[in-house]
Amino acid sequence: MGAHIIDGKKISEQIRGEWLEQIAELKEKGIVPGLAVVLVGDDPASKVYVGSKEKACIQLGIYSEVHRLPGDTTEEALLALIGKLNNQDSINGILVQLPLPKHINEKSVIDAISVAKDVDGFHPESVGNLTIGDDSLLPCTPAGVIELIKRSGVDIAGKHAVVIGRSNIVGKPVAMLLLRENATVTVCHSRTADMEGIAKQADILVVAIGKAKAIDSRYVKPGAVVIDVGINRLPDGKLAGDVDYEDCLETAGYITPVPGGVGPMTITLLMGNTIKAAKRANGIGV
Repeated sequence: MGAHIIDGKKISEQIRGEWLEQIAELKEKGIVPGLAVVLVGDDPASKVYVGSKEKACIQLGIYSEVHRLPGDTTEEALLALIGKLNNQDSINGILVQLPLPKHINEKSVIDAISVAKDVDGFHPESVGNLTIGDDSLLPCTPAGVIELIKRSGVDIAGKHAVVIGRSNIVGKPVAMLLLRENATVTVCHSRTADMEGIAKQADILVVAIGKAKAIDSRYVKPGAVVIDVGINRLPDGKLAGDVDYEDCLETAGYITPVPGGVGPMTITLLMGNTIKAAKRANGIGV
């Protein structure tokens, strides 16, 4: 039979179609959602991401500002820029591209972004809201994972979900969002005993460890939903996920490819957060 391949590009386009309608409604009210992206230094991967975000804004009709700062920018200068953007009415979302140069404290920068404009969902208050289930701007990649599962017609409630990886950016928030959808959630990590045995119990397996092809079919329960958040560059220049896609194709019931799975969703959900922040800023119920 083989797995149903979850097409992140297609689902992402569907969602963007919904965003276009919402943006058109806002523009009728004279509201244009605005996103500011800040890039410090010239990390090649970050440059690519920033370019993709800029392109998505143009396609959707979102006002976009990109602040490209040299690698030797001081923390004070970066914080001053964030302060300015926090007070700028035309900007509803602020995203500082990580990683930052070593001399800048990442936590200070994340903490400085106004919670109302925290479209990455990394601010401690946003994380707290996510944990207790209050309405908040959700981190884009984890929210994208949930959308991929739901829009593939899979009911999350009552399922056993196993998350491999416990990072603050993906592992922990995706576990929280799966709990919110009424899954029973187990989180595995580098110290987990019998990870293979635990993963094999999963109806939904989400992998985010940053290690190419680390998870093969031995970890996958027949018919499980496998979501691969990893993106790794192989020595031959090709991209690979954290899951051995070819090996799991026959065992899984649903699987995301890399590229073309979770990746397209992240930027789409970022656009969604910018729209949501614009609605809130203008007192429109979300």
